[in-house]
Amino acid sequence: MDDKFGPDLAAVISVLQTALTPAFLLVAVGSLLNVLTGRLSRIVDRSRDLQRQYAQTDGKAHERVVTELRIIEKRMRVVGRSILCAVLSAISVCIMIVVLFVMGLTNISAAWIAVAVFMLALALLSACLFQFVHEIRLATYAIYVPEEYLELPAPKERKRRKAVERPGA
Repeated sequence: MDDKFGPDLAAVISVLQTALTPAFLLVAVGSLLNVLTGRLSRIVDRSRDLQRQYAQTDGKAHERVVTELRIIEKRMRVVGRSILCAVLSAISVCIMIVVLFVMGLTNISAAWIAVAVFMLALALLSACLFQFVHEIRLATYAIYVPEEYLELPAPKERKRRKAVERPGA
């Protein structure tokens, strides 16, 4: 380090190279946040659709709407927690980059702080991913397929459908 003019070019380049790896983690977390906010947007849209259906349904259909609204509410909370963990992870990575710069450009040695903050970032990212998987499981649980779509038609009806689908065959 040059006391008169600050750190020398080699020290700055070294710090930049060291800080590059955590920056890639920031890009990954940013991409994950993009996916999560997209899912949250879809959940909100679905919630609005179900709220419109709420007053227009009764019987079994109304029960399905209410059940799905309950699941949607859980999904919103889970995605919210996942987004929070991702943002906190990104902030931790930023703090770690600052610590790396301070260590590289001064005589301060705080490697344990950088390691601890990096481990915190990874733990928060792991929590985010666990919440993401939980939300996906809730989403697949909420899918309702009416029974009549799951049953095959009788053999005679299948032949009739094939003849209609392929006239002249």
